[in-house]
Amino acid sequence: MALWKRFWLLLSAIWALVCLLNAFTILAFSEGEGAKALQPVVLALAVPALAYAALWAYFRLRSR
Repeated sequence: MALWKRFWLLLSAIWALVCLLNAFTILAFSEGEGAKALQPVVLALAVPALAYAALWAYFRLRSR
C-alpha cells in the first residue's frame, strides 16, 4: 500500500472519529436539535472521500 494511502487512512479515521463525537455531543446536550447533528456526519463522510479523490488524481497525473 502506498504511503499516501496509509496517511489518508489514518487521518480519515481521526477525522471521522472527531466528527462523530461532535455529532453525538450535539445530540446529547441539545434538545430538539437533531438536524444540527447531520452536518458533522455528512462532513465525516464527504471530506475523506474528496481528499482521497484529490490525492488519487494528483498521484495519477504525477506518475505519467
